[in-house]
Amino acid sequence: TLARKRVAPMSLDISVAQSQGGIAYLLMQALENALREKGNPRHVVCLLTQVEVDPEDPAFRRPTKPIGYFYDEAEARDLEREMGWIMREDAGRGWRHVVPSPEPRHVADISLVRAIMERGAICIAGGGGGIPVVRGPKGERRGVEAVIDKDLTSALMARVLGIEAFLILTEVRRVAIHWGTPRQRDIERATPAELRAWQREGHFPEGSMGPKVEAACRFVEGGGRRAVIARLEEALPALRGETGTQVVPGGDA
Repeated sequence: TLARKRVAPMSLDISVAQSQGGIAYLLMQALENALREKGNPRHVVCLLTQVEVDPEDPAFRRPTKPIGYFYDEAEARDLEREMGWIMREDAGRGWRHVVPSPEPRHVADISLVRAIMERGAICIAGGGGGIPVVRGPKGERRGVEAVIDKDLTSALMARVLGIEAFLILTEVRRVAIHWGTPRQRDIERATPAELRAWQREGHFPEGSMGPKVEAACRFVEGGGRRAVIARLEEALPALRGETGTQVVPGGDA
């Protein structure tokens, strides 16, 4: 936005595609270097991923997802006039651009992800929630101005691929209720029904833990055996069930 008077802004689908490719490259290189260090010749592949959404999704009429920089109110009003952006105050931290965040409906070329995995390679896909696209009357795809939630796209991919364990890595060790208060309680193990009850009570804000809890619930409710929400640094012990919040089907908690 600092160069908006000189450089034409990119559409959100192009912005997502660029960030998806850049981040995937960094992950691919880091994973390959780590594998080579261990003498493992396994390949890592990046797949630029389009995700189809419903053009009639209510999210397009009610943009809610904050993206980009924080601005003061005067700057926000200028951007509303100059760019046509919808700006909202974000939890006392400043004003941000809010955009539609529609539900992911279908991951394009998901069969290629499966084929890559079946060949023994690691596939990096769905970054940034996927490039948001809709289908035209002849089946053609076109990009739309939206940002899809990355956790919900990941859950959809995991369900379609039949993955047994779905791991969501974040900055905290476990999901908690009464977060940041003397009553805080970390959740070690829970069913989707239990998490949804806490969600209805407002324990998991939309801007932080809410989408991760929703994604974990959808995966398990869709037939997945286990979802885990854990710290990035504790990925392996979380996968072994030693830490993190383990989300399991009803009756297994």
